Amino acid sequence: MTEKPIAMRDALLTRIWRAMSSDENIYFTCADFGSPVLDKIRVDFPDRFVNVGIAEQNLINVSAGLALEGFKVFAYAIAPFITMRCFEQLRVSLALLSEVRPMNINLIGVGAGYSYVVSGPTHQCYEDITLMRALPNFRVLSPADHITASAMFDLCTANVGPKYLRLDAQVLPVIYSQDIGAPNLETGFKILRTGSKVCIISTGYMSHTAMKVADRLAESGIQVTIIDLFDITGFDQAQMQALISTYKGLVTIEEGFRGRGGVDALFFELAARNDIDIKHLNIGVEGGYRFELGSRSELHEQVGIGEKAVFDEVKNFVACL
Repeated sequence: MTEKPIAMRDALLTRIWRAMSSDENIYFTCADFGSPVLDKIRVDFPDRFVNVGIAEQNLINVSAGLALEGFKVFAYAIAPFITMRCFEQLRVSLALLSEVRPMNINLIGVGAGYSYVVSGPTHQCYEDITLMRALPNFRVLSPADHITASAMFDLCTANVGPKYLRLDAQVLPVIYSQDIGAPNLETGFKILRTGSKVCIISTGYMSHTAMKVADRLAESGIQVTIIDLFDITGFDQAQMQALISTYKGLVTIEEGFRGRGGVDALFFELAARNDIDIKHLNIGVEGGYRFELGSRSELHEQVGIGEKAVFDEVKNFVACL
């Protein structure tokens, strides 16, 4: 039986709220951003909760100070604002300072990719993977469903250092059903289905698109492997290298700008440094911002990452191998 899907943030915040009863070292900060579960944290643990207001730069500095005092800090805001608005603070107060002082700080950014569909490009977030993986010492986490988002709590509390969790703002279907099993936090990725010749690596929302594309390819007689990459900077590179070396073609799919330092750059680098002979098709958002309104699937088709667009590209790619 598949678990009923809920919002990623609710799954993660519920884990945090429950843990705060027994772990007095957990502290929660936010930048005037709410949710019903957050109300429980605010009411039940007022001495370990602070809302800094619409001031993400201050959010990072306050959170860094608390982390230096030994707290396990969770800082919560909208994805583009907790990354781009305060990038200098992320660099200096977290990435740089964490190299010389131990700190456990976990940034929860809600609204990855196009998940705030009707809010336009100011509230959408196509750059966060590139920006956050550019910062040394940061761990970038990108769950595809609420099961994985909930599991991220264990990873965050057990590991010291700054981390960025990019959560979808929409309620997404469950990927990690009983058939698939739990996400493997040790490897940082999970094989969702197995095929031959081509391996598709996706993250976040795009893992759902990848699974739909795989179903359509199977109808055409093409079986592909799908890997959900949820620990973008901390995955087991040796296992991943051994895995992708067995395929003729690699496809990376991301809800971020193509060819601008995101997931595709990560795998171009992995293949080049380890002398892996594999053809690589990188699928992502074409550069530029769009102001049209529409459903997420409609916007995705316009920028080249919709189900049909991905299916056509992958099918042509397979035919050329």
